[in-house]
Amino acid sequence: MTVRIDQKEQLVTITIEREHKLNALDYPTIDALLAALDHVDADDSVRAVIVTGAGRRAFSAGADIPSLAGSIAGGAERALREIVRRGHGLTRRIEEFPKPVIVAVNGLAYGAGCEITEAAPLAIAVEHATFAKPEITLGFPPPFGGSQRLPRHIGRKRALEMILTGDPIPAARAAEIGLVNAVVPAGELLDAARDLAARIVRQAPTAVAACLRSVTRGINLPIDEGLAVEAACFAATVPTEGVRNGLRRFLER
Repeated sequence: MTVRIDQKEQLVTITIEREHKLNALDYPTIDALLAALDHVDADDSVRAVIVTGAGRRAFSAGADIPSLAGSIAGGAERALREIVRRGHGLTRRIEEFPKPVIVAVNGLAYGAGCEITEAAPLAIAVEHATFAKPEITLGFPPPFGGSQRLPRHIGRKRALEMILTGDPIPAARAAEIGLVNAVVPAGELLDAARDLAARIVRQAPTAVAACLRSVTRGINLPIDEGLAVEAACFAATVPTEGVRNGLRRFLER
């Protein structure tokens, strides 16, 4: 079992369980993460998701390169099919997930581990965490969406410095440039992630889903198209119980 799912009331924690490999992602692990997300998506009792890694050394060291080497040796078409499409599928699923995903970075987040962090709407890291884009040292660019999401999140020049050098940055720098929301001591990581989840879960689920959809779909659009997305998401919430209850509570103050 390379992925563990733990549920406590409305919160699910998905843990990458390959500590002996620094939680590197081979094909079965990527597929297991996708299956876990599908399971959580279908369960209406779940309101938020935490994704973390086993142990204290690594969230994920990235793709499991020895297991992917055969795909690369098989040529571009095979590599695109087996590596890029699978990697894009995972990060896109996290990015567009209808429930809030909080990545709890418990150690190094390199390559695909960093790309998962970029794709997630929220992230918290421990003080000893480090982030890097080392794909260039292998001769290729980030294949899980990192060359596109990272510049959008932290700016072109900052992203290119990471992508072109492969040099790691510490957690404090990741927070400074907006790659993660907060940095906490190691013993407080999951509690901080659960606290953030609890602050979201108390809101109406229809409103949370609408906010996630509006931001995710609109962020890369021209402003007029983004405003149209916002308007559609707002309109979808108008007839919901969440709006009725929210207005009632406000008017009863």
